[in-house]
Amino acid sequence: MRQIRQLFILILLSMTAVISYANNDSTNGYEVNNIIAAIQAKSTMPAALVERGVKQVAALWTTEDGTQQEFERFCYDNFCKTLEEKTVLFNRICDNFETIFGHDNRVAIELQRPEQVVGYPSTSVDQLFSAYNGLAHFQEDMYASKLAFVVILNFPHFTLKEKQQNGSRWSDLEWGFVRLGDVFTSRVLASVELNLSNVMAAANNYIDNYNVDMQQVGSYYNEFYWENSLPLITHWGLRDEIKAAYADKEKGLHKQMVIYDVMKRIIQGEVPTVVTRHNWDYKWYPSTNQIMMNGIEILTDGLEKKSRYQYLLDFFHAEKAADEYCQGNSTFIDRKFEDEYEISVEEAETLFKEVLASPQVKQVADLISKRMGRKLQPFDIWYDGFKERSNVDQSKLDELVKQKYPTKDAFAKDLPNILTKLGFTKEMASFICSHVSVDASVGAGHAWESKMKCDNSMLRTRVGEDGMDYKGYNIGVHEFGHNVEQTISLHYVPNYFLTGVPNTAFTEALAFVFQGKDLQLLGLDTADKTLSEDLNAVDLFWQCYEIMGVSMVDIQVWKWMYANPNADAAQLKEAVLAIAKDVWNQYYAPVFKMKDETILAVYSHMIIDPLYLSAYPIGHLIDFQLETYLKDKNMGEEVTRIYKLGRLIPDLWMERAMGQKLSTQPLLERTSMAVKNLSKKK
Repeated sequence: MRQIRQLFILILLSMTAVISYANNDSTNGYEVNNIIAAIQAKSTMPAALVERGVKQVAALWTTEDGTQQEFERFCYDNFCKTLEEKTVLFNRICDNFETIFGHDNRVAIELQRPEQVVGYPSTSVDQLFSAYNGLAHFQEDMYASKLAFVVILNFPHFTLKEKQQNGSRWSDLEWGFVRLGDVFTSRVLASVELNLSNVMAAANNYIDNYNVDMQQVGSYYNEFYWENSLPLITHWGLRDEIKAAYADKEKGLHKQMVIYDVMKRIIQGEVPTVVTRHNWDYKWYPSTNQIMMNGIEILTDGLEKKSRYQYLLDFFHAEKAADEYCQGNSTFIDRKFEDEYEISVEEAETLFKEVLASPQVKQVADLISKRMGRKLQPFDIWYDGFKERSNVDQSKLDELVKQKYPTKDAFAKDLPNILTKLGFTKEMASFICSHVSVDASVGAGHAWESKMKCDNSMLRTRVGEDGMDYKGYNIGVHEFGHNVEQTISLHYVPNYFLTGVPNTAFTEALAFVFQGKDLQLLGLDTADKTLSEDLNAVDLFWQCYEIMGVSMVDIQVWKWMYANPNADAAQLKEAVLAIAKDVWNQYYAPVFKMKDETILAVYSHMIIDPLYLSAYPIGHLIDFQLETYLKDKNMGEEVTRIYKLGRLIPDLWMERAMGQKLSTQPLLERTSMAVKNLSKKK
């Protein structure tokens, strides 16, 4: 599941290496040579670092900030002339920024609680409060007070290339200096930041409340397969119901075909209004898009039409408005990959294509088709039959979990036991769980990290009135993996600005490791370890195959929007459908023997958290390498050691954590071996 988007993004940088200045050399019209020379004459810091800091201040200094003389006086008075001065300043900033970011994060958690947690009556002000961003004026205030310039001057920005070249030689303290250097690399207007917050809140509210009750949905042949009310959120709930249906040998395929028809209507923006208004008198036939009430067909307008794509378009315009205020006029695509993931979009696409175009795809597809005894259907991108739970009756799993976790408090109480089963000491398990709070979620579920050590991270998953079902438990275990990472990488890293992991893929990796052990934690683990490892390998490969295609669509859609900035929602909709078909036809049609399918565009992430999807496949690759590394090791000890590393750049983190770089080859090679082994079995 997705993590709540961070309120601020700190990026990896570095400081003491004497290297050439590679950033934009513009000084915004300010003369810098004299003040650089004056500081260098009185400073024991590297000359190149003095030059870098002064030039980066000049690039963002405006006439409102002061005259040439005031600029020079500011630089001279505020540059730390010794490492001791710099370290004292750094520690003070760590403490104060933890206070600012931590308390603002808690405010956001509380203001968004009515929209994200069950048990709150809806009011007209909920979305307005949810959209409130206490840090909307943060950068503006920091520049006005000149605190931002103090940071830039003493902790300047370094490029990703420079970090890759020099990062292995930097100490933890230097990495902290460098991470602080990424906080102020632009001067985005508060109005632009506020608009982005409003767009995010509106999109999240739209998706969080988009549920389809499958009890009301019928097939083309007027068959209703769900006897009881089952509201499923798009897309997570619908996708998970498709996965669960593989265990239903009698009605599973029919259920999947109905859900697939629902998904296509969502993608096309053709879901009738009544479907999501919780009017229980209707019957909906998505194959023909007819609505029946009391046996009579009624006419209704479409719910979506342009709205799904209008939310996406609003996101684009909000992010694009920030481009001119960011270093080098970077695009949102650049900021997401180069700055946040610290993997270029080209590198990510190369990784994805290595899997999508690999011969292992057909090998696994043939294995799936053989196991099911039928040809593949488009929704089989979510084939779930390799998991051990696919052979367990879903209703029995639900019954077991509901009995074990009748309330969210029962689940919270059992979290320390989950950790000790995974190899964590009782002391460590107790510490981590004392910093995690559990809520019943309105949406599909998420983990929301803490930003200060005196606060808790949030674990949210769905818990019904009759208890937590297996889906809620499976999601809960995944989100708990996030919480474990969040707690370790906040409390045990060397300094505040190393808090976290290189990017969201690295926290997803641990969440996937936890999620993959859900049956083991219930006492349902398999006795055949070799078979289990083979099944896990092909299952992970197939998940990569699915989500990498989805990620490619997400990336291509954003490239299209930048190439067509004046497009309206209707044009965007047609572009999304065309891109989804193109990616399908290139990487999926040769395997599924069907062309022009749009299923890759169904993911809600595209609407509420653009370009986040790429974190999942990268996370899967890390997950596989992490799982392999953890084999025959104490998981609790190693996870604790690894996630203490903090926010290094991806390759350096991988090398220090597991002694290897990020690669598709381990998964591809293991998949071929697994297919060979599984093909021998009857």
